[in-house]
Amino acid sequence: MITRRNLLAGTVAAVALAAAGSAFAQSKTLYIGMNGGNFERTYTQGVFPDFEKANNVKVVVVPGTSADILAKATAAKDKPQMHVMFLDDGVMVRAIGAGLCEKLKPGPELGQLAPGSVMKDNMAAGIDMGMTGLAYNKKMFDEKGWAAPTSWMDLADPKFKDKVVFQSASASSFGLHAFLMFNRIQGGTEANVEPGFTKFRDTIGKNVIEFIPNSAKISEMVQTGDAAIFPLTPTGVATLKDKGIPVEYAQPKEGSVVLMVAECVIANNSEPELSQKLAAYLLSAEAQAKAMAFGNGVPSNTTAKAPTPEAQAKLDVFNTNMKTAVTLDWDAINAKRPEWNSRWNKMIER
Repeated sequence: MITRRNLLAGTVAAVALAAAGSAFAQSKTLYIGMNGGNFERTYTQGVFPDFEKANNVKVVVVPGTSADILAKATAAKDKPQMHVMFLDDGVMVRAIGAGLCEKLKPGPELGQLAPGSVMKDNMAAGIDMGMTGLAYNKKMFDEKGWAAPTSWMDLADPKFKDKVVFQSASASSFGLHAFLMFNRIQGGTEANVEPGFTKFRDTIGKNVIEFIPNSAKISEMVQTGDAAIFPLTPTGVATLKDKGIPVEYAQPKEGSVVLMVAECVIANNSEPELSQKLAAYLLSAEAQAKAMAFGNGVPSNTTAKAPTPEAQAKLDVFNTNMKTAVTLDWDAINAKRPEWNSRWNKMIER
């Protein structure tokens, strides 16, 4: 029997369901291309939720390397499928040159960023600062009585025969950075990589146990004792240490290489205003403090507060190392990158 009470309850439920459906219909989705793994977890768990709640929006990550994300954005240039993308600085220069980015809207966040982190014409800006230096298996070094590395040329030390893990210079920024620093030490420049290609195989190359496309295997190779030394960032080292992996970072005397993850709003996307709002939020001190707390991020926003004294101590060390970090000539690199990739794959990794 249908009573007035049942009828009223049904009506209330129907209204609530309709309201929920209406709210759901009003919510929007932003797609953001970025590196997967720890980077994705940091943002999906620690940074995006507050923005999603405040703006009734869902932020969905499209994971991939910088090269993957750039390829996706290029393929969909006429009808973008993503709204914002994170790319390593050198790849971002290519994206800007290809017309894939729109200028960031002026806002207080841009004025709070570290020198050099806002890219040409405000087309992109750094959200996470980093550097590629050397990392090493501390357990192995302690057992062997080896001193911590101090130079990029330590990768060529005969005692590391079959103990060097090197990221592919054709696929990884870490590998490219290490190769270009080796090239500089041999007398080359970004406009002249002949010294590097001529000498790599008979120096560092002789010690490499495996060329890997990215850094995902390093954790496993340290634990199995296959990896003694390899290019990596302080953030990468901190993430491994948090998992109990016995690694340490070492700043090469020749300098580390600046590795900035930058963001840009993708041109002609379907939600330009909301995309700009997300981009501004990600540059804010609030968002970058969350990235520090959840994933060892290094803020570009100079007003972001470290969550703990320990995090501040790490940030102080990072800032000290940044004083000797090297900035590469990305215009020269990008002009020749396809040719270098082919040479690397044929001459070094064959």
